[in-house]
Amino acid sequence: MKQPIGVIDSGVGGLTVVHELMRQLPKEPLIYLGDTERCPYGPRTEEEVKQFTWEMVRFLLKKHIKMLVIACNTATAFTIKELQENLDIPVIGVIKPGARAAIKSTESNYIGIVGTEGTVRSGAYSHALRQIKSDIEVISLACPLFVPMVEKGILDGPEAKQVVETTLVPILKHDRMDTLILGCTHYPLLKDIIQQVVGHDITVISSSEETARETSTTLDIHQIANDDDWMPPHEFYATGDLNIFIEITQRIFKDGNFEVLTIKHADLKDI
Repeated sequence: MKQPIGVIDSGVGGLTVVHELMRQLPKEPLIYLGDTERCPYGPRTEEEVKQFTWEMVRFLLKKHIKMLVIACNTATAFTIKELQENLDIPVIGVIKPGARAAIKSTESNYIGIVGTEGTVRSGAYSHALRQIKSDIEVISLACPLFVPMVEKGILDGPEAKQVVETTLVPILKHDRMDTLILGCTHYPLLKDIIQQVVGHDITVISSSEETARETSTTLDIHQIANDDDWMPPHEFYATGDLNIFIEITQRIFKDGNFEVLTIKHADLKDI
C-alpha cells in the first residue's frame, strides 16, 4: 500500500523516531506532525493531552494514513488504548518497544526511567516493564527542563550539559541501575550528553529503533507494507514557528534524507 504512515509528537522529539523509520523502512512514505506550538505536553493534564492528540490524529486521517505511530511518550501513556479502540488503522506507541529493549539490556534487574512529568506520573513505563518481568526494579525521574531546551535547539554545549548534570543527580544515587530509558523522544537529541553524565557503565536506551522494528512487524501482520521500489516522498508539519523546526530537522537528517522532505506549517484549528 502506497498510503503513508502517520507519526505524531508534541514537538521535534519524534523526528528521532522518524529518522529510524526512514532507515529501517526506506520504501514507506511518512507524514510527521509535531505540535511545536503547544509543546511541552509533560506538564499538561491528561484531558489536554487527549484533546491535542486527537486534533493531531484527525489532521493525519485527512491525509489517508494507513497506520499511526505515537512518537510522544506522554501521548502514548494517556491515549494509546483509546486510539487503538476507536481507529480502524493500526496504532503503536513508543513505551512498550522501549520497555522491551531495556529488559533485554539489564543485567542488574534495575532500570531507570527519565521522562516528562506526565509520562512519569502515568506510571506507564513501570507497568510495561513489570508486564514483561514482574520482579524488575524501577526508578523514575521527571526532567521538565529537557524538552523546552531541545525545542529551543540547545542540544549540546555547556548550558545543555549543566542542565543534564543537575537534573540527573537524584537518579544517579541508585548505584544498582545499569540501564536508563530515555522516556521521551526529545531526549535522544541529548543522548551524547546524557551518556557522558551517567557514565558508560549504564546503557542508555532510546525507543526509536525498537519502535521502527515494531512498525515493520505491524505492517507485515496487516499486509499493508509498500512493496514498490521507489523513493517515497515525506511530509513534515509543525504547528508553531518553522525556523527552529527546520534547523533541528536539518541536524537530525544531516545524512542526506533531508532532501526528500517537504516541510509545512499545520493549523489544527482548521480541522
